[in-house]
Amino acid sequence: MKKVCLVFGAGRGIGATVAEKFAAEGFHSHLCRRTDEKALKESIEKIQSNGGSASGELINAIDEGVIEKTIQFVESTYGPIEVLIYNLGAQSGMKLLNETSLKEFEWGWKMATQGLFRAAKVLCPIMADRGSGTIIVTSATAAMRGNKTQHSHAAAMGGRRMLCQTLNNEFAEKGIHVAHVVIDGAVDAPDTLGKMLGDELFKELRETSGKNDGLVLPEKVAEAYYYLYAQHRSTWTHELDLRSYSDAPWWNHS
Repeated sequence: MKKVCLVFGAGRGIGATVAEKFAAEGFHSHLCRRTDEKALKESIEKIQSNGGSASGELINAIDEGVIEKTIQFVESTYGPIEVLIYNLGAQSGMKLLNETSLKEFEWGWKMATQGLFRAAKVLCPIMADRGSGTIIVTSATAAMRGNKTQHSHAAAMGGRRMLCQTLNNEFAEKGIHVAHVVIDGAVDAPDTLGKMLGDELFKELRETSGKNDGLVLPEKVAEAYYYLYAQHRSTWTHELDLRSYSDAPWWNHS
């Protein structure tokens, strides 16, 4: 039975590309995304056409019991989840305080922090019983620095970062590698940046700075994620930040 890589947030970008990478390395990848069945099917078929093993489903992760049921279903159907990629975004737009609704703020927290807590609540005991497992959590610049239009996103991602630290502190000694990855820049991803900018602006960005590696490339992120999985436990990385060579890092960037 193959080891399984479960991806929550398998949009065309980091999520689906990481699923491709792990499938290429012999895993069965199970891809979960909220909408767009056509894109999900294309991602699965791409993996299969390259000789990999994959499955997937559309889920709304914030619905009660969905994350928990998905983990239990994957474990019983496809095999042991060796790697969890928690890649669910929590960006609701650039908004000042008076433009940010309570519903948006709560949604960001549910996606970024509560969802990870729910996944860990089910999966960490299973991994601990097996004595191994890797949880890689995609995060953002907002986890490190709060800007005036990021009230919901920064609070959600900051909470996600701290939760990764507490999970690491409890479960590293039980064989579980928890890694928090700060994506400190714009990602060349049609399902996230593309939808935020619109087709024309996204196309223009890809043809200018993106053409010269000024956008974070999902396939290179996938290589970094596999590197984290493959690390020896004597040198586990807990926090990694990734950005294009042309971007100022979060600590030198207003």
